[in-house]
Amino acid sequence: MIREPLEALHSIFGFEGFRGPQEQVIGDVMAARDVALVMPTGAGKSLCYQIPAICRPGCGIVVSPLIALMADQVRALTLAGVKAAALNSQSEDAGETMRAFRAGELDLLYVAPERAAMPGFRDLVQQARVSLVAIDEAHCVSQWGHDFRPDYRRLKALADLLPGVPRLALTATADAMTRADLCEQLGISPERLVVAGFDRPNIQYRAEAKNRPSEQLAAFVRAQGDVPGIVYCQTRNGAEQAAATLKAAGVKSWVYHAGLSPEERQSGQKAFQRAEAGTMCATVAFGMGIDKPDIRFVVHMGLPKSIEAYYQETGRAGRDGGPSVAMLFWGPQGVTLARQRIGGGGR
Repeated sequence: MIREPLEALHSIFGFEGFRGPQEQVIGDVMAARDVALVMPTGAGKSLCYQIPAICRPGCGIVVSPLIALMADQVRALTLAGVKAAALNSQSEDAGETMRAFRAGELDLLYVAPERAAMPGFRDLVQQARVSLVAIDEAHCVSQWGHDFRPDYRRLKALADLLPGVPRLALTATADAMTRADLCEQLGISPERLVVAGFDRPNIQYRAEAKNRPSEQLAAFVRAQGDVPGIVYCQTRNGAEQAAATLKAAGVKSWVYHAGLSPEERQSGQKAFQRAEAGTMCATVAFGMGIDKPDIRFVVHMGLPKSIEAYYQETGRAGRDGGPSVAMLFWGPQGVTLARQRIGGGGR
């Protein structure tokens, strides 16, 4: 077993050195200290729990609300020789996963917050050796955050069952009020808060008024060349129309939204993940998460619901550090809706 974080960074992940606060955070978790980390999307948050989980005795539990992202990370870790598995609503081998967890055969176990909140899972974690509890998208624990999920409020009780096991809360988007609340809700001292910078200098941000949105979308995507990208739409129908528009323009495209069957979503996600070019058209509401570092552009076909959501969604571009573009197409209808949200109904 690899015990040194730097060795794991080199041999498993292929990086020469740590970036930003990674080394500090990993060192704290290795020493069994709790950490609340706010770090930009694409800056390497995942390594802050993956490396300690590999290097510390036991299995690291990672709570994540994004099933697609969970699947991507498990797949990538498995290919790298790390023993990782997931428990969520789409798990087909839950029994074997729980057996491997109890037997100490896993380095990382990803679990959905709904599953983590169940009494049965609390019983399960007490039957195995746990190295850490990582709570990804930790802003979801706060009612002040932009994506509050009630099941996150039950995660402190889970972590409290494991005295001496470090807990690591991670998010890319949390203002001062949300940061204070997530620390309180997860039982992490405010003194253990680490806030990295938010700048993503490799992403160029653009905005353009809608005139003929289908034509504008096709022209923008064609201009990017044969590269992978994401188009966020506000409705399922919008995602379907965007994909149809791009296919008609000769661009390979897929659709991802809650109206598709799990098999259809997984098939499209896997194809996009493996492709060197092509566009995924997804609904903002469904919150598609995907761990693909070479996404070169993110398009929003309407105003996002919040600046935090916009930052997080555009942050899926350029995770490899390469130049990328975030394009926002806006229209009067979106501006009116935004004003209504701000004013609690508006005029």
